[in-house]
Amino acid sequence: MVSKSEEAELNALESQVENGGGGAWDYLSLIRKLKIRRSDNVLKYGLPILNDPKKRATLGDDEWTLYEQVAVAALDCHCIDVARDCIKVLRKKFPESKRVGRLEAMLLEAKGSWEDADKAYSSLLEDNPLDQVIQKRRVAVAKAQGDTLKAIELLNKYLEIFMADNDAWRELAETYVSLQMYKQAAFCYEELILSQPTVPLYHLAYADVLYTLGGLENFQTAKKYYASTIDLTGGKNTRALYAICLCTSAIGQLTKGRNKEDRDNSELHSLAATALEKDYKNRAPGKLPLLNSALKSLKSSS
Repeated sequence: MVSKSEEAELNALESQVENGGGGAWDYLSLIRKLKIRRSDNVLKYGLPILNDPKKRATLGDDEWTLYEQVAVAALDCHCIDVARDCIKVLRKKFPESKRVGRLEAMLLEAKGSWEDADKAYSSLLEDNPLDQVIQKRRVAVAKAQGDTLKAIELLNKYLEIFMADNDAWRELAETYVSLQMYKQAAFCYEELILSQPTVPLYHLAYADVLYTLGGLENFQTAKKYYASTIDLTGGKNTRALYAICLCTSAIGQLTKGRNKEDRDNSELHSLAATALEKDYKNRAPGKLPLLNSALKSLKSSS
């Protein structure tokens, strides 16, 4: 994750380069260091350096790093010709390089040659089965082809090896949700919460899945995770506040006559409703009547 100071440094360099103050190479180097994608700017400022023999000569061995960076940026921007030219230069310089082979497979992928790209990635994995980037690219190819089940299979195999990859767990969870496989998605979000318990997004997504599954136990657990989302965001998550009202309403319908449940639900519903009303008064006073109507119908249905 990029820190605020790093982001400020990057933005300052970007502004300097855009205003003709120089520093294009420093800017491109920082983009690589921070591992962020600003592909338009990499093409805009990287290509002139590569096309100028004098500037290119000053880079030394970093020339090949820049060729790779520009090639990936060109693929992102679907500038196929630029990417092909950069990869050709790299292949001539490094004829046996597996890294260049990965770029060639990415070029096939960008051109929509899915089967050829997958074969190329599979071939590269035979030499290095622990290459994370290539394994993820195979998932991307499967999804691009619309083969969601294969993507799930590949992600599961990947996570058997790289169990601490939170981005992969989230990708798998969202893929399961797209297929309405909510129990499997819930497991993925549980793994994410165990790994990063202070990320409110995971609490919220897990609660959404549980609410969708339905049933008293799931509603009650969802309510707890919506509450933790509100706690982690300082009470500023409107979606979670709405969801608390929905959960208390659903629980109320399933537990009518149980005095303690009714009392707890009523108190929590009132707290969430009050927070929502305060939020709407500050940010969207014109929609306050709609909110009050919705909250009233929820309370009456419970």
